[in-house]
Amino acid sequence: MNHNEEGIKAMQEKRFEDAAKAFNEAIEANPEEAIGYINFGNLLASMDENERAERFFQKALTLDESAATAYYGLANLYYNNERYQEAAKLYERSIRHGIEGADAYFMLGKSFEANGDTKLALPYLQRAAELAPDDIQIRLSFAIVMCSLEMFVEAEKELRHIIDEDWNNADAHYNLGVLFAVSSDNVKDAKYHLKQAFTLQPEFDQARYIYDMLSQKDAQ
Repeated sequence: MNHNEEGIKAMQEKRFEDAAKAFNEAIEANPEEAIGYINFGNLLASMDENERAERFFQKALTLDESAATAYYGLANLYYNNERYQEAAKLYERSIRHGIEGADAYFMLGKSFEANGDTKLALPYLQRAAELAPDDIQIRLSFAIVMCSLEMFVEAEKELRHIIDEDWNNADAHYNLGVLFAVSSDNVKDAKYHLKQAFTLQPEFDQARYIYDMLSQKDAQ
């Protein structure tokens, strides 16, 4: 087991001092390799030492401009600090340089969404959902963006699928209830799903508020 592998194992076991020591030894042994700096950056980010983490990721990129995981780690750092525009650029670069899986597409979509670029978010969330069809959170985010773009037919299909897979998902019930409320005269189903949302999650005040509004409208 090399220093980087030792550090990753220690990090997974939350032995952060041992991880730091191992990654430092990896850097000292191979100072021109990016991987040690990337691993140390991930460790520092997990400990909320953001400024130091940023420096390590940037150092990695000066050594290897194609280091996809360095772009991804730095993007996560910026996203968590609400620097969404910068995060989006870095997620794009991580994908361009070969990072695999749904997460980078999902986070790129979420960065665009958080920055108010909902139309730009859509294809990346769709791609993430295609790559991880069993990931309920990804599919819910995809459905919510479709709702915001008034793609109600597609969003309803997605939300119904989520509820079929996870009946206790209060957010899915809430969003399906709102969808019916704003896109149709189907007050009965709107109220049904809103009620499910605040029954499953009693502190879901917004679901209860819209339910009460629809009930008052029904009574008139």
